[in-house]
Amino acid sequence: MRSFDFSPLYRTAIGFDRLAQMFDNAQRADQPSYPPYNIELVAEDKYRITMAVAGFARGEIEIETENETLKIIGRKQKEEQQVNFLHRGIAARDFEQRFQLANHIKVVGANLENGLLNIELVREIPEALKPRKIEIGVNDGNVQRLDRAAA
Repeated sequence: MRSFDFSPLYRTAIGFDRLAQMFDNAQRADQPSYPPYNIELVAEDKYRITMAVAGFARGEIEIETENETLKIIGRKQKEEQQVNFLHRGIAARDFEQRFQLANHIKVVGANLENGLLNIELVREIPEALKPRKIEIGVNDGNVQRLDRAAA
């Protein structure tokens, strides 16, 4: 496996440390695979993360955003009575999943239905950053010119 050293980027670039950290984290092989999830592009600026969280109740899942990171935490309540499983195929173990969000991506809602957690995201670009059309004026010849003598 290849390994990249991003320390020169940290020394010479200002403000790109988050990008280098994202590359560094993406290279790690210990990325969690539980619970399984999908990321969908619903519309041009709308996304959906769907996670299979069978066996979890609403109160056992926390969703929070901080510093452009979406964190989903599942903490399974301990069962009061001991169950003797002959086969246990549903894991239902605690998990913590993190997603790095791009600029201006906001979480607008979440729901849990049929064992699937759906998290709705939308890209909200501020008006100041949106492209704007600049009208080109017409030169109608009424521009005042200074005479060389007057100047």
